[in-house]
Amino acid sequence: MTGSAWIRNFHPAPDAATRLVCFPHAGGSAPFYFPVSRTLSPEIDVLAIQYPGRQDRRTEPLIDDVRLLADAIVAELENGWLDKPVTLFGHSLGANIAFEVALRLEARGIVPLGLFASGRRAPSMHRENEVVHKSSDDGLINTLKKMSGTDAAILGDEEVLRMSIPAIRSDYKAAETYRYAEGPKLKTPILVLTGNTDPEVTLDEARGWANHTRGEFSLQVFTGGHFYLNEHAPAVMAEISKHVQEA
Repeated sequence: MTGSAWIRNFHPAPDAATRLVCFPHAGGSAPFYFPVSRTLSPEIDVLAIQYPGRQDRRTEPLIDDVRLLADAIVAELENGWLDKPVTLFGHSLGANIAFEVALRLEARGIVPLGLFASGRRAPSMHRENEVVHKSSDDGLINTLKKMSGTDAAILGDEEVLRMSIPAIRSDYKAAETYRYAEGPKLKTPILVLTGNTDPEVTLDEARGWANHTRGEFSLQVFTGGHFYLNEHAPAVMAEISKHVQEA
């Protein structure tokens, strides 16, 4: 279970009863979830997904399609990481990828304990005219700064930021071109977390996730914008722990 370019297990917890698989946002990377791993281990074995084209994977071809990303991630998880019940957590783009991963796992007879969909509208609730991925480099940088979603050190380093633009643009393309395909509802419980001032997600769009599961659905609204979870990390991790313990 070692050596995967896709999976980071920062604090291995082999004796944990369950695993949490975390999916980064557009422009994000696996270390975004390092604090989650540090906090929840060893009670939960935390995995963070590293998409290609960034950091130590910067020389690898980018993948700008949610379904192709989900296919590749499931193939990696099948290499020994599904021997315990799993919970999925995805923020923004990561929520779409986690949803598609859940669909693939259920098709294989594996029902996750839960899908935490953070900062993302329901897959079936598409917004027209999303073209951030077609913006100029400066336009893309301005969007990132406005969303406050990329590591502050990167935002403050113009050279590093511009080196990251291809991966960021690819992620935005994946998010903005993703379209839900009608199919069976998940059995997996869906737990939606959102910020009350997030311009990317209205409350109605967040509630729309209820249409994608036959299992439990819940919605929790926090104060803050798209990256509300930076301010409410302890509460978010408490919600994850509570759900896993009660599942």
